[in-house]
Amino acid sequence: MRPFRFLATIGDNDGYSDLIPFARKAEAMGCSGFVIPDHLMGLAPLLPLAQVAAVTERLRVGTFVLNNSLRHPAVLAQELATLDRLSDGRLDIGIGAGWNKPEYDAIGIPFEPVGVRIKKLAEAIAIIKGSFGDGAFSFDGEYYTITDLDDIPTPVQQPHPPFFLGGGGKRLLTLAARQAQVIGLAPRILAGDVPRLDAPSITAAATEEKIGWIREAAGERFAEIELNTYPTGGPTVITSEPRAEAQRRADRIREKTGVELTVEEILESPHTYIGSAKELTAKFLELRERFGISSFLIDDLDALAPVVEALAGQ
Repeated sequence: MRPFRFLATIGDNDGYSDLIPFARKAEAMGCSGFVIPDHLMGLAPLLPLAQVAAVTERLRVGTFVLNNSLRHPAVLAQELATLDRLSDGRLDIGIGAGWNKPEYDAIGIPFEPVGVRIKKLAEAIAIIKGSFGDGAFSFDGEYYTITDLDDIPTPVQQPHPPFFLGGGGKRLLTLAARQAQVIGLAPRILAGDVPRLDAPSITAAATEEKIGWIREAAGERFAEIELNTYPTGGPTVITSEPRAEAQRRADRIREKTGVELTVEEILESPHTYIGSAKELTAKFLELRERFGISSFLIDDLDALAPVVEALAGQ
């Protein structure tokens, strides 16, 4: 069993005015990482992460996750290597294919089919990893071309910082199984002008299927992969009446998606944090035992403090 790791985060619409005390608090509580999302409507992630690294000693910093469509991978490689050096080797590289169509529309870039976005992501990962090596680097792909790129700074972590890839579909999870050190088990997002949750993909049964895809694609390296999950469909709720809250959650999901989920499916979901601190501690232990999930993004540091203090590093 891998030891538990907890990732703290701050909302992408927050002004980050409390960023420094929040990061210090997360480190003192036992969180192992601090991650920031990447959306155009919020502050950019890499500069605040440099600030977090500067005011902490052990806390790893990372993105959850970068949208590959928004940056050229060679430019991103330079920025990531710089951040890894500024943090003295504490960077985790979270990167994804992009999913939020309104962001693409707002800046006039095409929201290409998911297969194209995943192919571009695969090439971008190859470029980022290749750029971190010694000597000139070239790459001739379908979407990117690099010719004798040299002198990008090398990261402290060699051959590269850990990659975090996540997704809810088989194609992206297959790529993650072959390229990532940490894989986020995400729900599927249904494409459209207003992206929405594919509700059945948050269930334990769907999680089991996703892990099966990862295991098949990873082969022998599956044992080296850390699995992560995070709350979806609603925030963490600490309550002595979890079934009542789960029913309210199920009702909201039905109203938004038309999908019927049972109270049991909601409470069993790896993406739902509902219950007392004691119950959630037991749930995280069960998720590690059943699925091998040992990394958890937490959306409410204060509410989950007893869970983190009980399980971090165990």
